[in-house]
Amino acid sequence: MKITHIGGPTAVLDLGGLTFLIDPAFDEPRDYQLPGRVMTKLTGPAIPAAELGPIDVALVSHDEHKDNLDDAGRALLQSIPTVLSTPGAAVRIPDVRGLKNWESIDLPRPDGGVITVTGVPALHGPEGAEEVLGVVTGFVLQGDGLPTVYVSGDNASLGLVKEIADRFAPIDVAVLFAGAARTTLLDGANLTLTSADAVEAARLLDTATIVPVHTEGWAHFSEGPEQFIAAFRDAGLEDRVALLEHGVATSLA
Repeated sequence: MKITHIGGPTAVLDLGGLTFLIDPAFDEPRDYQLPGRVMTKLTGPAIPAAELGPIDVALVSHDEHKDNLDDAGRALLQSIPTVLSTPGAAVRIPDVRGLKNWESIDLPRPDGGVITVTGVPALHGPEGAEEVLGVVTGFVLQGDGLPTVYVSGDNASLGLVKEIADRFAPIDVAVLFAGAARTTLLDGANLTLTSADAVEAARLLDTATIVPVHTEGWAHFSEGPEQFIAAFRDAGLEDRVALLEHGVATSLA
């Protein structure tokens, strides 16, 4: 497999002959005026949407926040044959397939096999956060002869990471949304994994290679790549981390 980090949570994953796009956000830097707050994008995409090439599948952890699906990303969905997200997103966006927790779909591979994509639970903040921030999903990708890949989505719950790790062990690659995102709507509670949480998640995920995303590019991310790698270094787990250079396709397995 190969993965290319575009910026923020957005990444391209090449696996088993299929190309997946994670949380498309391709707007240039700008402010988004939202009810009661402003979201600020600080950096543009490392690769513009027009230069991506064909995408087979979009994995959208949720459609309600601009850092996970912005205006340019939403427009791009119209050209992607398969878009997987939450059941709510399937109601709000045409031609989206919503996956309930633990629901799976088989996607045909060019070689005649399949990649099974399973929707897995995520909690975007503390208990009860769904009432304020909406429902989020993660994804697990599996296929014969392929590494098993976990894409966490905007999840702050280590309990859910453990449940997913136990159910799908062994997970080979974990794309963890970190950055300790915060909002005034929840009094500064962390909405995604902190760097310290990510270390604990890595321990739960056993030997999985950890790919951090969602740590830069937006003003509401309170911890950056430096804090992330420092936490893993302090824990003696730095060799588990694949810190990607933006815009560069990196082979992991």
